[in-house]
Amino acid sequence: MITASDHTGRRVYLDWNATAPLSAAARAVMIAALDAAGNPSSVHSEGRDARAIIDRAREQVAALVGARPADIVFTSGATEANATVIRAGWDTIYSAGIEHDSVSANIRATPARHVALPVDRGGIVDGVAFADDVLRSALPPGRALLSIQLANSETGVLQDLAEIVAFARAHGIAVHTDAVQAAGRVPIDFAALGVDYLTLSAHKIGGPKGVGALVVLEGSPFSALVRGGGHERGRRAGTENVAGIAGFGAAAADALNNMQGIAQQCALRDRLEDGILAISPSATVIAGSSPRLANTTCVALAGQPAETLVIKLDLAGFAVSAGSACSSGKVGKSAVLAAMDLPDDIARSAIRVSIGPTTTTQDIDAFLSAWSSVTRRPAKAA
Repeated sequence: MITASDHTGRRVYLDWNATAPLSAAARAVMIAALDAAGNPSSVHSEGRDARAIIDRAREQVAALVGARPADIVFTSGATEANATVIRAGWDTIYSAGIEHDSVSANIRATPARHVALPVDRGGIVDGVAFADDVLRSALPPGRALLSIQLANSETGVLQDLAEIVAFARAHGIAVHTDAVQAAGRVPIDFAALGVDYLTLSAHKIGGPKGVGALVVLEGSPFSALVRGGGHERGRRAGTENVAGIAGFGAAAADALNNMQGIAQQCALRDRLEDGILAISPSATVIAGSSPRLANTTCVALAGQPAETLVIKLDLAGFAVSAGSACSSGKVGKSAVLAAMDLPDDIARSAIRVSIGPTTTTQDIDAFLSAWSSVTRRPAKAA
């Protein structure tokens, strides 16, 4: 078998949607921030130095998504940020089955009436079904929430939020969008989106793990999930992770500066998909005709169980995944692909290849060579 190391002398990382490698800029500022001795809530000089690090990062994260620094609430990650919104006492929550489990699981844990919105086989949420339910319901203003992701982690499908958000807001429904996968990969303007809440994660854009943010529109209903102090303007208690937040800020600045490289990632993704289909004409690029992130390919080859294929590619030197990293240890069909009503043999064979700013043409070609080798071997039954 031809391995990645045969071509490049290193493994090839193609799982950027699971986590992006820590950027050099993030690493540098984090190391420096570790020497900030003060508590950022203290008023003395050391405390003010630590606070200045957080303030700078808040500006950088806000700039990435076109928000005001005051809109940013730092959290322990996107999971906490999503939970903060979902667990805020809504009477009705609208969402689709393609949402990340940090949204779906928290919805299931609330007493709210949950309206599951259908999606088509291209992974697009049915806005007409949402409108029909709203128009049939007598909803008390401010007590309903629409949670709709900006980009899907498994398929890369992008939702066009403009019409559905405008309708929701016109009917007194608050809107939350999980923008974790979209940040740094498509331009985001928080004000233009018109949403009340937007979720971000540092480690998806080259920052450290364990840091995230919730962007909150001024005046939107808000209830703190973590209580016990006045941190983050009373919106999230707990002494801030100064070094982690510093790394988040540096990664956000990098991501914003590197947006021009998205076209190159799109070209590499197309090269990857064209190559796979040339080698395996029966393969399916899931949601291939839908608007998608430039870096994401979800591909299935019926008869090749996803878990087996991921292991074979790993042994060949390539890091890819089967579905969301948060669910990769689970056996069975992806909830996202199930919501899209894909045939079972396709859903159980789907793997995700996600590239990043450092991915090269040589990486793609090496992967295609490995794909040719591993898929032409008989697959064992799942």
